[in-house]
This record gives sequence, C-alpha cells and structure tokens, in this order.
Amino acid sequence: MSATLISRKNSTIVPFTTSSTWALLRAYFSVVSRVLPDIARRHAERLFTSPPRYSGRQTQPVDSRRESIVAGRHIVAVWHAGRAAAPAVVLVHGWGGRGAQMGAFVTPLLEAGYRVTWFDQPGHGESGHGSVALPDFVRAVEAVVATHGPFSAAVGHSLGAAAIGVALRREVRLGRTVFVSPPSSIGEHARNFVRLLGITPAVGDAMRRRIEDRYGVRFADIDRIEELGRLQVPVLFVHDNDDKEVPFEHTLRLSKRMHDARMIRTYGLGHFRILRDPAVVAAVVDFVAGRTDALPTELPLLPRPAPIY
Repeated sequence: MSATLISRKNSTIVPFTTSSTWALLRAYFSVVSRVLPDIARRHAERLFTSPPRYSGRQTQPVDSRRESIVAGRHIVAVWHAGRAAAPAVVLVHGWGGRGAQMGAFVTPLLEAGYRVTWFDQPGHGESGHGSVALPDFVRAVEAVVATHGPFSAAVGHSLGAAAIGVALRREVRLGRTVFVSPPSSIGEHARNFVRLLGITPAVGDAMRRRIEDRYGVRFADIDRIEELGRLQVPVLFVHDNDDKEVPFEHTLRLSKRMHDARMIRTYGLGHFRILRDPAVVAAVVDFVAGRTDALPTELPLLPRPAPIY
C-alpha cells in the first residue's frame, strides 16, 4: 500500500481516488487497522504526508530569477521577478500544487508595481520529494520571508494559506494578507482522513501522535485559531460557496476571529479555478494595493439568475 494509489490530481487537502480505489483502500484499512494496527498506522501516515504530484502548469508565468534556499531539512526552489526596490508580495501554494499554480497573480502584481516571489513547497515540484506536513510549509514561509522579504503582502491558497496563518501567529511580518480557500483545522482534516479510509480511531490517534512527535507540535496547538484575533493586519478571505475540498464554512470560522477582515464569496469556481478567475485576481490585486472602497463581496456579481420583472 503506497501513495501511488492516489489518482486525482491537484488535491489540496484530502487525497481523493476513484471510487473503486477508495473501496480497496477502505477494505484494506478496515482489516489491517484491526489485525495489524502498527502497519496500518505506518501506511496511513505515509498517505497522509505524501503530496500528490502536480500535473498542471509547469512553466513559470514570467521570466524570473530562480534560487534555492534552506528551510529546515528541505531545499526550497524560489522564483522572483520585478524591481529589487519595489514593495514585495509572496505567493504561497497549497497541498499538491506548485508555485507556478499561483501564476495568474504574477503579471498583474508586476504591472501594479510590485516585486513578486513564489516558490515550490517542500516535497513539491522542484523542492524535492518525500514526506511533508503543515509545519514544513510554515518553515518554508518563514525561510522565504527571511531571505526574500520584507513583504508588504502575501497571498496563500488552501494549506499554503494555513501556513501563512500559522506564520503570522508566530510573529512573522507579512503585511496585507489574502487567504484563498483556507482550511481552519488540521485536526479536523486528520479526523476526516481517518473516517474516509475506515481506519479505527485508535490507529488514527496513533498516526496523529507520531506526526506530532516528529514535528514537536500538537495539532491542537496548530488549530488555535483564536490567536488570530491579536493580529493587526488587513486580511481578505476569498472562498467559493461550493468548494468541495475545503468547505466555505472554514472561511466563516476564520474571518470571525479577525478584527480587520473582508470576505469575497465566489460561485462556481471551486477550489482551483478560483486561482485563475480574472475577477478574483483583479480583486486580490486591488486589496494588496489598498484599493478597497469598491471591493466586491460576491463574484460573479450576479451568482444566481436575475429576477424577471
């Protein structure tokens, strides 16, 4: 049993499979987690911490300078473009993605006068392979800020947005911040993963404890979103109403914790198309630039059929 069974591309939070493969996985874990719980724990942990390989856009969005930096035990590939003296924006992709996945934001930000930095998260793209988890994402954000900052703004997608949130709570300074489709709880994700695979609660708890021991941090500590309330940064949440990967309710939970938060609810864009939608990109760039007076609260502006008069 290995992560090569995962077949759906670009899954950001939970690695989905075809229905037949899910049936095999559930049947396997239903038996093994009861008969050989330690083996089940090892296999579940491998699946939980092995990102799917990204099969979307591979080329960088503009001519850029590539560098490598150290982030904990990982070597991280970083790209940046724009004038060195310009205010900077960092783009942070999510689970199973790549820095190039955030490419729709690059040219508009450059045209608005910003320097833009993006990177492949540990275990993704040109930043190597192997087992990774949210703490690796957070360390990568911290390393990029230390080597390529300061940043006047940050835009994060999904687990990349969660990494930005944790980094902000750890007093990393990022300026205006955009959370696109952010999850609010790694613990909830782990519990969903356990249920999806049909693992016994005991094996699920053992998997969680093993990962916590490896990184020296408890899921419960990562999930203390009430700490977001002490942040003094302008924040924009962008999330699709029908996101199947990370439900919209996650943004509602997070945004309620923050003092200076705006929210844009989108319709029909899902978890990934939201990163390429021109109206979303324009709104994000406007927010980064401080042009918030005409910022929409919904996109498209008429998500449902207009009434007939």
